[in-house]
Amino acid sequence: MIAFVSGPVAALAPDTAVIEVGGVGMAVLCTPNTISTLRIGQQAKLATSLVVREESLTLYGFADDDERQVFELLQTASGVGPRLAQAMLAVHDPDALRRAVSTGDEKALTAVPGIGKKGAQRLLLELKDRLGDPVGPGGPARSGASAAGSWREQLLAALVGLGYAAREAEEAMETVAPQAEAVTADGGTPQVGQLLRAALQSLNRAR
Repeated sequence: MIAFVSGPVAALAPDTAVIEVGGVGMAVLCTPNTISTLRIGQQAKLATSLVVREESLTLYGFADDDERQVFELLQTASGVGPRLAQAMLAVHDPDALRRAVSTGDEKALTAVPGIGKKGAQRLLLELKDRLGDPVGPGGPARSGASAAGSWREQLLAALVGLGYAAREAEEAMETVAPQAEAVTADGGTPQVGQLLRAALQSLNRAR
């Protein structure tokens, strides 16, 4: 098992960071929140989880050990693979997921793309005794409304982290704002990863 990678950030993409380790570039799949904390050329240390498949070896990266542990525990539930587990952590931090499960907050789970009403009900049952209690300050789980309110901040941080100037990042953010607002109007939660890809496309067209 590769417990963590540490080294300078060689490259960043919407869902991937390349960390130079001993002269080798390690591609690590991360959530937009984690990507937004990284800067090209700066040192980084990411907790990691290696997912082994017959045709591939995929390294997932996390801000800390707690996030990695929750990522691995989520996959003990039926129907939850690494991609869905990472999507859950992109929408909710570890403590928000613990609170959602401990309080039976079905709405918080359906805010994650790929989880419907029946899936959320099943996950609440299966994960109830696995995630444990929240370790941070109390408070409601971050559901669709509050998550939607933070997409601008997360998207701006991610674009700046990818090397764009604040002015460029803000212009790109306004380009995708109608898309995010339409999702919010329908009661959903804007997904930063999707918005980031759309914002990058608009930046590429402008160049």
